[in-house]
Amino acid sequence: MVTTTWKKFVYPCWKPSIDNEGENSNSRGGDRDPDGSVDGLWWYKDSGHHVNGEFSMAVIQANNTLEDHSQLESGPMSSVNTGLQGTFVGIYDGHAGAEAARFINDRLFKNVKTICDAEFTSEDQVMSADVISKAYLETEEEFLSLVRKQWQTKPHIASAGSCCLVGIICSGTLYIANAGDSRAVLGKRERAMKEVKAIQLSSEHNASLASVREELRSLHPDDPHVVVLKHKVWRVKGIIQVSRSIGDAYLKRAEFNREPLLPKFRFPGTFRKPILLAEPSIFVQKLLPEDQFLIFASDGLWEHLSNQEAVDIVSSCEHHGIARKLVKAALQEAAKKREMRYADLKRIDRGVRRHFHDDITVIVLFLDSHLISRSSFRAPVVSIKASVGP
Repeated sequence: MVTTTWKKFVYPCWKPSIDNEGENSNSRGGDRDPDGSVDGLWWYKDSGHHVNGEFSMAVIQANNTLEDHSQLESGPMSSVNTGLQGTFVGIYDGHAGAEAARFINDRLFKNVKTICDAEFTSEDQVMSADVISKAYLETEEEFLSLVRKQWQTKPHIASAGSCCLVGIICSGTLYIANAGDSRAVLGKRERAMKEVKAIQLSSEHNASLASVREELRSLHPDDPHVVVLKHKVWRVKGIIQVSRSIGDAYLKRAEFNREPLLPKFRFPGTFRKPILLAEPSIFVQKLLPEDQFLIFASDGLWEHLSNQEAVDIVSSCEHHGIARKLVKAALQEAAKKREMRYADLKRIDRGVRRHFHDDITVIVLFLDSHLISRSSFRAPVVSIKASVGP
């Protein structure tokens, strides 16, 4: 029997094609523009091919300046070992500005390739959790160096940070790395059942979780205020919810916890070791034929859709434009929570829009088990970075 909740989300999929899911457009422009299409507050790439299957990407802006940045890279994962083919996905959800997310979008994948090159031996397998972790930490150090250089002329950059979610498929193995509260979800077809099950693959680092608060307290036993309940929300030092990020220099280096940084980011006292971590939690597994697709998204999506609701939409709709459909479903839920129509929400411009929902970024990777098993397969190189707004 089809449940009411399931029908609520998949009913739009019964329509023959996408219509009016951008702000103004009803075209299938995601196919025509290799770099994606911009339509009002939307950026989207409705369909494309990566080394291991198809993909779909979409972004909706809510903040005055888009703080979400993202990328998809498909092709060689190493400059030295060109036989190491794979797909790299990055979701970078910035806060206190877009500087950190924009920087990661430019540097992280390059650092992954550089570290792969440095660790290349006669063996084919050079991608590893260690390579990814080193790339995160190298990107962190590069950004903190930039903060130090710009501290006197642009002190605000010390408060800029970003969550960082990465997925890499290489040699039939899936790597999920996360620092922050973006999320990766696998759609897995159950052999004994027809439906596709949602499996969350990423660990989240948000002070709303008791396990995260316990980790912070254990890492900082001499600081009774490392996590504070403020206005019914748990926050690190009473300021920020995430416990891991790239950037947030004022919580990593005590030298930035002072003027000329804005008072709202400063806190009394000092510290000897970073309060937030940049090191990601990493999950590794071999991909199996029943693994159908992966959904990578910033927390703006998961605020309005559950893992299973998102998987139900993807498994029930055509591939083309599926990322936009997920974003639209989240926006419809956001409108419903405020007792307004989706059509009215669409009329609200960036900035004011942030009172109704966050920036939302979604990348869906469909997994073709035949392509994944062909380790020597050479697909065209794909490099896409989402861009929208001022």
